[in-house]
Amino acid sequence: MHSNWLGKPYYTLDAYCKNNFGYKCYKVALDAHMTCPNRDGKLDHRGCIFCSAGGSGDFAVPIGGSDDCAATTSRDIDHQLTEGIRLLSRKFSLQHTPCIIAYFQAYTNTYAPVEYLREIYTQALSHPYVCGISIATRPDCLPTDVLDLLSSLQNEFENKFVWIELGLQTIHEETARFIRRGYPLSTFEEACRNLKMRGLPFIVHVILGLPGENTDQMLQTIQYLNVWKPFGVKLQLLHVLEGTDLAGLYRQGVFPALTKESYLDILIMCLAHLDPGIVIHRVTGDGPKKILIAPLWSGNKRDVLNTLHKKMRENGVCQGSLWSNSPEQK
Repeated sequence: MHSNWLGKPYYTLDAYCKNNFGYKCYKVALDAHMTCPNRDGKLDHRGCIFCSAGGSGDFAVPIGGSDDCAATTSRDIDHQLTEGIRLLSRKFSLQHTPCIIAYFQAYTNTYAPVEYLREIYTQALSHPYVCGISIATRPDCLPTDVLDLLSSLQNEFENKFVWIELGLQTIHEETARFIRRGYPLSTFEEACRNLKMRGLPFIVHVILGLPGENTDQMLQTIQYLNVWKPFGVKLQLLHVLEGTDLAGLYRQGVFPALTKESYLDILIMCLAHLDPGIVIHRVTGDGPKKILIAPLWSGNKRDVLNTLHKKMRENGVCQGSLWSNSPEQK
């Protein structure tokens, strides 16, 4: 176990922030009122089968505004940040400035005119409490003008960071078609190459427990990521949420939800095979309790994390303990 992991059996985002900035950082989830090519008709109108009506932005700060990004201004982002910081300060002592990661979470956060993106990203990066931005998007929504904008912002705000979060979920094309991801693996690879060429750190989202996938297939996705070696990985438990097509399939008995024991066994195996230099940004995920159908045990996040850490220590497993050097990066 590495000493800079701060006592955890894997390299957490918390450890990364404390090692690099000297203190803990906190996320404020933002809704920039965008949509997604899987919802606006470019690819589909239904979205991915697991995606809620909030476009994975159910925890964004509840500030009013238009659902149309064209009617949204940077002022809305500033209001959301201010309100998010106010709510955080009720729980934590925000003694360090800047210590806030502005997380553009809801829907696809590069899927808008570049002028609008420049406005909202600049507003977030200019906030005195913000140490950087993390932008959740799709690999097929990173055209050249957006990539150029991200590079220029990284250079302009040299004391802050710009992270990109890519929703991969799986490397297996059959599963990707089933969940209606909407792009082939080659598109993800092109996005990775473009981001690496510009020196833009990226984080990859992976869902564990997708219908039809076994442990070996999930491990293949992890081993594939070792080749690309992204800055970070989010390992997400598959949640069944009300109002999604996945909910209908679950109620029909098409697939079972993972038990806590099964999920932790799969998760530990994935962490053990993952390059120890990759930062782990998430190991469970949060399904909003008001729309969470299954698995209900995931609602107790503290219990899940405590059980995970206990099992890993008892079994002498840590991130990378079964990892071997991957082939040369692409």
